Parts: sequence; structure tokens; C-alpha cells
Amino acid sequence: MKVLPDLRPSDFELPQRNSFTLPQGIIGFGDYTHAEIHYIPEHLPFLWLKLTKDKEADGLHFIVIEPAGFIPGYEPELFDEDASSLDLQDPSEVMLLNIVTMSSQQPVEASVNLVGPIVVNRRTQIGRQLVVSNYQRYSAHHPLADVSQQEARATA
Repeated sequence: MKVLPDLRPSDFELPQRNSFTLPQGIIGFGDYTHAEIHYIPEHLPFLWLKLTKDKEADGLHFIVIEPAGFIPGYEPELFDEDASSLDLQDPSEVMLLNIVTMSSQQPVEASVNLVGPIVVNRRTQIGRQLVVSNYQRYSAHHPLADVSQQEARATA
């Protein structure tokens, strides 16, 4: 997971947000338990995920996507224990967020973690970063751009 060093959400106004709690934080950032998703129309399909400790002003920022309709064939499955721990009673309660990794030198080589999404219960507003039960089908470094598109841009 990578926080973008060059572009910071403090560089622009952050409209429209949704908040939820991550009681265990995310991998590598267990102390950051408060989360906000910021929707910026010019940045869609990318969203900003801000993680903070106890709702403090400063925090960590990640780029995430909601994969539905964006990652063809992505059908993650949750272990029953994970679904139960989030009190998920129906698939419609699930909000999936996948963390995007970008390089400031090669943004076209962005990848997304399909193995360990952040799963949020929309009803309870509680989430966890989980490993999907069908993880063998996916990569933690799935390219966002088609490789042939990347090669075409490199030769152009």
C-alpha cells in the first residue's frame, strides 16, 4: 500500500464524504481506526480514503476504487466468519473498497489490491480489511490499465 507523496487532499477542497469505523485499522496501520471516503467528481473512479486516529485532523490518505463495473470478473467471496464478524446479513449491505498503488513516475502502471479489500457494512458503518476466500483467483497487484494499452503509450 502506498500513500501518494506528490498529490495531497489538502491541495484541494474535499467535498462529499462518508465515514465509517475500522476497529482494527488496516494492515500496517492498526491505530488508524476512523475512515472517511472523499468523492471528488474530477477524480472518479478514484476516491480518497482518509484514515485517522481518534478523528484527529491529520491522517493517512489512500486512493481506492469501488470495483463494481470497473474490474471485469471480480467476484470476491468472504469467509463466513468474516461476514459474521461484520454482521453482514445481505450482500447489498457490502461496500467494497480496493486500495490502489500508483507511482508518481509511472501512473499508467497503477495496480489495485484485489486480494485484500476493505469491506464495510453499510448498515453498521463498520469495516475491516479482509483477505477474500477465493484469493487464489486474484492478485494484490492487479494492473488497472490493460498491458497492451501501457505498451502502446510507451511506444507513442
